[in-house]
Parts: sequence; structure tokens; C-alpha cells
Amino acid sequence: MNLALQESITFPGKPTQSTSECWFDDACILDMDYFVKTISGIKAKGVRPDLIGSIIAHYASKWLPDLSSDDTEKGPTNVEESSAESVTASWMKKRFFVETLVGILPPERDSIPCNFLLRLLRTANMVGVEPTYRAELEKRISWLLDQASLKELMIPSFSHTCGTLLDVELVIRLVKRFASQDEGGRSGVALVKVAKLVDCYLAEAALDNNLSLDEFISLAAALPSHARAMDDGLYRAIDTYLKAHPGVTKQDRKVLCGLIDSRKLSPEASLHAAQNERLPVRAVIQVLFSEQSKLHRHVDWSGSFSGKRSPNTGLEPAARCLSKREMNSQQMEIKKLKEDLLRVQSQCIAMQMQMQKIMDKKKGLFRWRTLGIMPSSKSTMSVFEKIEEEEGELTLARQTPMDMEGKLVRRRTPSKWRKSMS
Repeated sequence: MNLALQESITFPGKPTQSTSECWFDDACILDMDYFVKTISGIKAKGVRPDLIGSIIAHYASKWLPDLSSDDTEKGPTNVEESSAESVTASWMKKRFFVETLVGILPPERDSIPCNFLLRLLRTANMVGVEPTYRAELEKRISWLLDQASLKELMIPSFSHTCGTLLDVELVIRLVKRFASQDEGGRSGVALVKVAKLVDCYLAEAALDNNLSLDEFISLAAALPSHARAMDDGLYRAIDTYLKAHPGVTKQDRKVLCGLIDSRKLSPEASLHAAQNERLPVRAVIQVLFSEQSKLHRHVDWSGSFSGKRSPNTGLEPAARCLSKREMNSQQMEIKKLKEDLLRVQSQCIAMQMQMQKIMDKKKGLFRWRTLGIMPSSKSTMSVFEKIEEEEGELTLARQTPMDMEGKLVRRRTPSKWRKSMS
């Protein structure tokens, strides 16, 4: 083994496959204490951290098959083969093994694969290692969460106080710690990958009847809104949760659907949501409104280029041809919009006619109210008399003294129609 180490350290560059296998095979036959000393010597020689991590992962998979990516791979010497030992002693040995591995891990971020760390964390939770080692593993996994697979992330719950099959609280801690990193610690691509991973995990965890609504919402809202380019995965997870939990109240359904941005749903997901009876009415209306807005924007965009256009210079990307399903969906939406428009127009016309009738009635009442008398058959003559008196007063105010004198002389002889009335 020393010869293999000297050769690999003397010649720079990436070691060959035979040299690397020689390292792994020689290291795997060592006892745990000798292995720790060997790793310390390799670190002192300046070997790359990723190579050290590969040695540790290979050694761990040989001694503890639970840490192997291949379920059928079992080493010749592993902790589980000692059948003469009691179960308690076997578990104590596993705990010591895991804690020792965590203690010799290289400090660099990319030195250990994320899936191996997840398997190590699953074994650590199973054997009950100290909280400090568990916290160290969770911190390392949160750095590389975008490299995790759904299979390794589905760690079962080993706590008696947790009612769910999966350790959802663990995943919530990992996702929140990943999201709390600064922009330099994570990229936008990594954020999108973690969002997809969380949506897939939620869809699997939603099948558990013991999964509480608070845990589901906490995990779904652990990432910022811009992490999801599309909300189809989140909608699928929410629909699965509502299907597995039919007793969710109406208010809780509104809270769940509030996590979905209807503008980020694909046409297929929007069509499914519009026909989904498990969703509240408000959520369905929001989905339909978003689809109509998208249709309006699409029509405006296509209409703006329907006239004379400049020749394509090659800089503009080619427009994507719509599928038959999308065209049929858009035609149905346009038909619905036309029907809604006609219905609104008819309602507006009816309202205008009603308002015109009301205004005509108000005008008639206003004319009689200016005289202080409501129209009736009995007071018709009194109204005419009042009008004549008012007209007489107005004419008296405009006449000269000579005209008034002549009029007084003429008034001494009563008129004939006054005699007839008497």
C-alpha cells in the first residue's frame, strides 16, 4: 500500500484506474483506527479532496452496505456479518463507525457526493448518533442539495414522536438552510433544481395520511417564489394532497391553492385545474382569468404582426407552432369570450333603457314639484289660476304707469268668462 501511495503522490495528475483501485482495495482491509491514520497521512501529502472523499465512500460501502449506492454490493468484511454479537453491540459499532467517518470528511464542499452524505445521514438517524454529527451532515448536504436525488432524499422517519413515514421535518430543515445561503453560495440553476426536487418530494409525501397541512405548507413555501419557473409540479403535489386528505376544510383548501401562481401553469395544468372539483371556486376562477389574459396577450402579439412587417434579419427566433390541442383550447376560449361579451352588451343595453325610464319619470315629477303641487284632476283649475297670477305679477312689474292706469280702468268691467264661472 505504501508503494501505491508513493507512486500516486510522485506523479502528478489524475491517477489511473488500476492505481485508484489499488488504493481502495488496500484501504478497505484496514481496521478503522488504521484507516483514520492512513487518511490523515494522505491529507498531509496534499492529495485532492475529491479523491480522499472517494476513498472514504468506497471504504464505508465495504464496511457498511447501507452506505453503498448498489443495494446488492456487500463487502467481505462488514459490520452486519458478526452474527455472534448482540443487536445492541452491532448498533453501537455502527454508531462509532458513522461518527468516525463524519469526523474525517474533508472540509471542502465538493469533496463528498451528496447522495453518499444522504445515505450516511439516514444511517446516522437510524443508529442515533450524537446531534453534533447529525448537524454537520445536514450542513454539508444543504450545500449540495441541488445534486441530490429523490430516492436518497426520501429518508424514513426513525423518531417515535413523528407520525409520518418520511422524515419531512428533516427535509424542511435542509431546504430552508439551502435557501438561506447567500447568492454566492448557490446559483439560479441550483435553485431551480431544488425546487423541482421539492415538488417531487411533496407529491410523494402527500400520499401519507399523517402528513399535516402545516408541514406541507412549510416545505412548499421554504423556497422563494422565483425558484419555480412553472408551478405544474406544485399543483400536482397539492392535488395529490387534496385527493389523499378529503377532509381538508374549505379555508385550508384556499390556503393551499394560494401557494400556486396561476400565471405559471401550463395549458395542460390549467385545463386540469379548471375541471378539478377538489379546488375552491376562487382558485378555478383565477386559473381561467389567467388563461384569458394569456390569450389576450397572444392575440395582441399576433395582431401586432399581422400587418406589414420588416423582413426577418435572422436575429429573431422562429415562432413555435401551436399544437392542435392548444389551437382547439384557444378557439374555445375565444368563443367563450365572445359569448361573455354579447351577454355583457345585452345587460348594458337593458340597464341603459331602465335608466332612461327612470330619468323620464324624474323629469315629469320635477316639473310639478317646481310649482309645489302634485298633478291631480281636482287641482287642475287651481294650477292654471296660480300660473295666471304669476304671469300677471310678472307683467305688472314690466309695465309703465300709463299702462297700469289703462288696465285698472278696463278691470272695472268684469270679463264674461268670470261671470260664467260664478
